[in-house]
Amino acid sequence: MTGDIVEKHQLAGFDERARGFNRVVEVRRTGQVYRAVLNYEATVIAAGDDESEQAALQTLIRQLHASGFTQLRSQRSFCGADYLGSREPWIEHSDPHVPRFAGILARWFHWLGKGRTHP
Repeated sequence: MTGDIVEKHQLAGFDERARGFNRVVEVRRTGQVYRAVLNYEATVIAAGDDESEQAALQTLIRQLHASGFTQLRSQRSFCGADYLGSREPWIEHSDPHVPRFAGILARWFHWLGKGRTHP
């Protein structure tokens, strides 16, 4: 990916297979546009050609939600070269059209099913 990294965010949640994850998202600037880039397993997910860092991150979040990722939250960890540690708050990104309680129940039942053995 090209462009200068202007921010880094931690992104946590559940992927499309209900596996928990925590990865770094790089927000890059090329010219006057921003793009958010996530390396997840063997895939690079890039989203946005937006006018701001936050808009690029939101575009990536929408793309991940559309792919089945849920309960996403992010925390800015770098602004330019400045390390922010955990000083910034975590931002919750609500799942679209899915009541939060339904997602919790689905994961709970999925977890219960893992302990079962089938003859």
